Amino acid sequence: MISRTDSEGAAVGSRGELARAINAGAEAGRNGDPVTSCPFPAGDLRRSAWVRGYAGARPLPDESDD
Repeated sequence: MISRTDSEGAAVGSRGELARAINAGAEAGRNGDPVTSCPFPAGDLRRSAWVRGYAGARPLPDESDD
């Protein structure tokens, strides 16, 4: 049986937290919330994940009017 070290167990938790942050950001983007509504502080990796989810869910500007 393979056992995990403490750091590997922490990494699994971190991935879960990042996934939740991406999903929360995507929901905020779909709802039209301002990007400043991110609940995570600057320098926190979850903030980057949240913004990534937010940006992925926001509609692109209509470029057909150019």
